[in-house]
Amino acid sequence: MKGIVCPILTPFNNDLGFNGDLYLQHARDLLDSGIHLLSPFGTTGEALSMSLEERMNAVDCLVDGGINPSQIMPGAGLCNFPETVQLVRHAMNRGCFAVMLLPPFYYKNATDEGQFTYFSRLIDTLDSSHLKICLYHIPPMAGVGFSPQLTRKLSVAFPETVIAYKDSSGQMEHTLNIRSSAPGLSVFPGSEFYLKRGLENGCAGCISATCNINSQAIRDVYDIFTGDKQGNLDDENAKILDLRRKVDTYSPIAVMKGYLAHKWQEERWRNVRPPLLPSTIQEVSSLLREIG
Repeated sequence: MKGIVCPILTPFNNDLGFNGDLYLQHARDLLDSGIHLLSPFGTTGEALSMSLEERMNAVDCLVDGGINPSQIMPGAGLCNFPETVQLVRHAMNRGCFAVMLLPPFYYKNATDEGQFTYFSRLIDTLDSSHLKICLYHIPPMAGVGFSPQLTRKLSVAFPETVIAYKDSSGQMEHTLNIRSSAPGLSVFPGSEFYLKRGLENGCAGCISATCNINSQAIRDVYDIFTGDKQGNLDDENAKILDLRRKVDTYSPIAVMKGYLAHKWQEERWRNVRPPLLPSTIQEVSSLLREIG
């Protein structure tokens, strides 16, 4: 598992119901621009504002719409075990390449041993050689994460199942600790801020929200590093970092949806689910001026 992964934004109608047509259009555009994998229902996709049925319907929308399921890695981790099993099983049944799983959050004092027990039970319950898991480490949001010790233990116990790690801690030191603790895993920094340095240290690529609006440029940096494309790596890397910094001065999910509303000339793209609020016209106009 390697490359550039997009945690795809989720479009909503004006009544805040899921819009499958816009979703499929955006997914096709991302893959056409060079994204290796789509990851529905990470933080960027407003996953925890959506029901189980909506999330499963959205995966169905992609697969039934012609997206190759080998290019789909849905987020499926919830607080409770039964619904996590349900989401993972559905993704497997639709042929998805892998699933991305949060640790069981809410209980902030959960130990590594408790989390290992949870994932062991999950893997045993699903009992499938087709199950592939990317661990999703985002303690600023989840409150708990995957330590290097726990990651190593899961990787050793389930080497054919636990295959990847998304690090959204924003701490490159942690990313490098995971690389050394579990060298068999494909490790993905959760932002293009760390794409180049991560690749230089054996990481597999990145999983970044701004792939939704800057996919080709991020893929270019990856391809220049791997030798699949000619170009100045430092210059191209500086460009994607500059855009990311500009997006991060706003509410990123909302302003990127505003950007897509402008790109597709479709105002429904601006819709977000509360407690998020839509970006203003002024914010989107400002971002468009800044990024040219």
